[in-house]
Amino acid sequence: MKCPGQDTLYWKPGAIYEVPCPKCGANVEFFKDDTARKCPQCRHRFVNPNMDFGCAAYCQYAEQCIGTLPEEVLLQKEDLLKDRVAIEMKRYFRSDFKRIGHATRVARHAERIGRAEGSNPPVVLCAAYLHDIGIVEAEKKYGSSQAKYQEQEGPVVAREILERLGAKPPLVEAVCDIIAHHHHPREEETLDFKVLYDADRIANLEERKKENGIQDEKMETIIAKKFLTENGRIEARKTLLG
Repeated sequence: MKCPGQDTLYWKPGAIYEVPCPKCGANVEFFKDDTARKCPQCRHRFVNPNMDFGCAAYCQYAEQCIGTLPEEVLLQKEDLLKDRVAIEMKRYFRSDFKRIGHATRVARHAERIGRAEGSNPPVVLCAAYLHDIGIVEAEKKYGSSQAKYQEQEGPVVAREILERLGAKPPLVEAVCDIIAHHHHPREEETLDFKVLYDADRIANLEERKKENGIQDEKMETIIAKKFLTENGRIEARKTLLG
C-alpha cells in the first residue's frame, strides 16, 4: 500500500512548488514528496524545506518509503528517540506515578546540565528515562529495589526497549553501560555518565528535602562534594537551595 501522502491521487494544489536555492538563489522545482533536489544552476543539493519529515524520523520503513534519508532527518530520528523512550518508560511503569515522575525530573535536569556541559543528548536523555527501569525486575526477583539489583536488571530491560525502537548499537551500548552502574561512578567516567549521575542526585535530593527537610548548609556541602560536573552543581543550587 502506498502512503497517501505520496500518492498523487490525493495531492492538492500547491503540491508542486519552487524553492530558492540557498547557495545561488535560483528557483528549484520541488514535488512535495521530494526529499532533496539539486539546483540546475549551481548543482548544490539541498533538502526540501517544505517537507514534513515527522513520520520519517521514527518509522522503521522510512528509507523504503522515501528513499535515502537526508542527514537532517537522520539527526532528527535520533533526537526523537528520547521521546519514544519516555513513552515506553511510562508504559513499563504503568500506574507507578512516583517512578515515572522521578524519571521525568531526572531527564529534565539532565537536559539542562547536558546542554551546558556539551554531552550527547540522545544518550543522556535515554539513560535518564531508563536509569531505574530495572526496579520492577529487581523487586520481582529479590524483593528489593537496592541499587545493585537495579543496576543488574536494568540493562536487559533497557536494551529490549531501545532495540525495539530501532536505536543504533553504539547508543544502546552507551545507555546500557550507564544504567549498569548509575549509582556507582568508576574512577574515570564519561561525560554522559557524569551528567546523568548529577541529574539523578538532584532528583533524589529534591525528594529527600520534600520528605524530611535538609538545611541549606548541609545541602551546600553535598553539592560541593558529591557532584561530578560544574553545571550539575549550578543546577543543584538553583533547584535545591533557598
